[in-house]
Amino acid sequence: MEGPFARPDGHEQVVFTRDDEAGLACIIAIHSTALGPALGGTRFRAYDSEDEALTDVLRLSRAMTYKTACAGLDLGGGKAVIVGNPDELRSEALLRAYGRAVESLGGRYITACDIGTTPADMAIVKRETRWATGADEVEGGSGDSGVLTAYGLYLGIQAVAEAVFGTPSLSARHIAVQGLGKVGSRLVGHLVEEGAKVTVADVSSSAVERVIDLDGIEVVDAEDVLFVDADIISPNALGAVLDERTIPQIRAQAICGGANNQLATAEDATRLHDRGILYAPDYVVNAGGVINVADELHPQGHDPARARRRAQAIPENLRSIIQVSQQEGITTEDAALHVAEARIAAVGRTRRFWLP
Repeated sequence: MEGPFARPDGHEQVVFTRDDEAGLACIIAIHSTALGPALGGTRFRAYDSEDEALTDVLRLSRAMTYKTACAGLDLGGGKAVIVGNPDELRSEALLRAYGRAVESLGGRYITACDIGTTPADMAIVKRETRWATGADEVEGGSGDSGVLTAYGLYLGIQAVAEAVFGTPSLSARHIAVQGLGKVGSRLVGHLVEEGAKVTVADVSSSAVERVIDLDGIEVVDAEDVLFVDADIISPNALGAVLDERTIPQIRAQAICGGANNQLATAEDATRLHDRGILYAPDYVVNAGGVINVADELHPQGHDPARARRRAQAIPENLRSIIQVSQQEGITTEDAALHVAEARIAAVGRTRRFWLP
């Protein structure tokens, strides 16, 4: 296909919205509603160009389709980006204008927090749409989804350790964590509590200061953390950090992180596989956040215990994918895609292009 429809290949719908008075410029991408309405967070970021923003939202929304499918949710994949510096542009007017953009899709897209947005932002968005999740509990939401994302990621790292080292125990294991935001900082707490040696890095000195006093913490420069001589590295910042330049320098035996789209290209999964480095597909191990906000859609409302129980399935999902990878001699990325696509084909046969 050529022309304007070629770029979002495979996506059902891509919506560009502007409200100049409110300062809003956003893109909402719906990749698939085969399993149900598309769920995905809103990223608020100062992109260098509209083209960069479009590339990001298309990759993120596609990954959400596979994330919800692998997590066993009856939801599809979508994502949104608000273009601009959140520290300069965030306002009630902008967020309410964005809420109206979400509402205009009639429930085909359900939003939540992502990089640059907060539960407080979602509370404002909710004033204009029924289809916003992740607000603070006092506002009727489930709160910060980073809590369950970090917990599920921690369980995923245990599963990776079991696959590589024969035991899920992380005591005395050396784990390098890139990025100390809402997920990375909480992950470090879990790792330290179990007795792991943890090397951390973040471009923000204040983020490093939040964890520096924990036991067993070592700090390195942000550009060096992926190449630390650790057992496992955990990318938790922005995506596309695993590429033809970085992969040959990695000394760890496994990678398990919460950042979205860690692989710069599809070929990078093969590069890791050929080097014998076990890669845990990011959309499998970082599913705790989407599980948390999806639980808000339950008829009886959000139940933290129920969401936590569902997140406890993440390591078993990962083990199944590793097993498929080993049995078929394919990358873990390809194995995860096979698992997701099989469920979408089986369950979504009669639910294509979801309508409320």
